[in-house]
Amino acid sequence: MSDREGHSGAPPDEDLSLPKATVTKMIQELLPNDISCAKETRDLVIECCVEFIHLISSEANEVCEKESKKTIAPDHIITALKTLGFDSFTAEVEDVLKDHKQQQKDREKKVSKFEQSGMTEQELLAAQEELFAASRAKFQSTG
Repeated sequence: MSDREGHSGAPPDEDLSLPKATVTKMIQELLPNDISCAKETRDLVIECCVEFIHLISSEANEVCEKESKKTIAPDHIITALKTLGFDSFTAEVEDVLKDHKQQQKDREKKVSKFEQSGMTEQELLAAQEELFAASRAKFQSTG
């Protein structure tokens, strides 16, 4: 599939963008305090970012299709970056991916409220019913 072929239900390219406030904040963080950025410049940066994302995702999709996969994986993105000549980006992308995977593992390790309560499911349901009854009684007494 070429990168200009439409997908059913996909928005037209002119509808794709990035949040202006987020891009403005990123630009301000990168520029010295005595330098400002015109709105037209911010809009151009957004257009360039959208085009870059489109380019990388299209190439990653081609890599994915060559491997007969249906889901673009991080490795497809890294391969696409290399194929398009953005080899210098891959080390940072791999670091971010590693951090992301660690955050996912840490999130999975967090104990759920159910496990933290030390109560059985029946005890929790009974406590919930008591709270509902108390709330219902309070609501009915004020009505």
